[in-house]
Amino acid sequence: MATTPGGGFRPSLPARPAGARWSGSGRAGPGALVAGGRGRPRTVGGVYRFLRTPRWWGIHLFVLLAIPFCVFMGTWQMGKFEDRVDSHREAEQKPPASAEAAVPLASLLPVDKETSGRAAKARGRYGKQFLVPGRELDGRSGAYVLTLLRTDGGRSLPVVRGWLPAGAEAPAPPSGEVTVVGALQASENQGTKGVTAGGLPEGQLGMISAASLVNVVDDEVYDAWVTLSASPAGLTPVPAAAAAGTGLDAKAFQNLGYTAEWFVFAGFVVFMWFRLLRREAEAARDAELGLDGQG
Repeated sequence: MATTPGGGFRPSLPARPAGARWSGSGRAGPGALVAGGRGRPRTVGGVYRFLRTPRWWGIHLFVLLAIPFCVFMGTWQMGKFEDRVDSHREAEQKPPASAEAAVPLASLLPVDKETSGRAAKARGRYGKQFLVPGRELDGRSGAYVLTLLRTDGGRSLPVVRGWLPAGAEAPAPPSGEVTVVGALQASENQGTKGVTAGGLPEGQLGMISAASLVNVVDDEVYDAWVTLSASPAGLTPVPAAAAAGTGLDAKAFQNLGYTAEWFVFAGFVVFMWFRLLRREAEAARDAELGLDGQG
């Protein structure tokens, strides 16, 4: 203990080694002996030499692979969304089926994004007729009137002759040989709006597709259907639906959401790399200062 000018006592400090200094405050605490002239190593290699350890080489490799992968996937998802936007724009600019010359059905098959909605014509005789319930038109509930057209080639073509209000009676199809003209449509599936999954009475269908008709008719059925441009009295023409994968539906915006997620993942990888780097650098400084065992 040393005596102060006022007669008090103060603790004596140990001898200071060469190159060290007394710390007034900071992580080492007041009066702590700090190595070096500035309280931290002066060379980068001393603190960051852990970056050359096998563990960190693995981290570096993961980061170098993860970031390009996330960017690639985000760009790919963005491209998918842009394709949907372009196809939606093209579908809007496409003239309606009633405004273009109809071509033979066989020349438009199989149905794809290019031929969906095109005006097709077929010749034959009407056969069995079905109702497709649960279909809305302009906010009203009703059913599609679907009649099979047995074509000259022997196959049957599902023809939606129009929309029928709920409770109304469907008109009978014309007899004799007829030529139908309408917009070509792809077969429906379980994800199509308005599709009913079974449990319907005889004479009704839940889905317009060859798969749903194969057990109720004897003829081979086209894997497509046509909605008439002009419906008979008592029925309303059913507008052609956009081809699958062309509209700006929830799936299109799902691609946009995935785009954002992949870019966020890339940023998160960089953030975690810097966070780990900073944490280990601080631990290395504490170890060199002899503070790694203190609270």
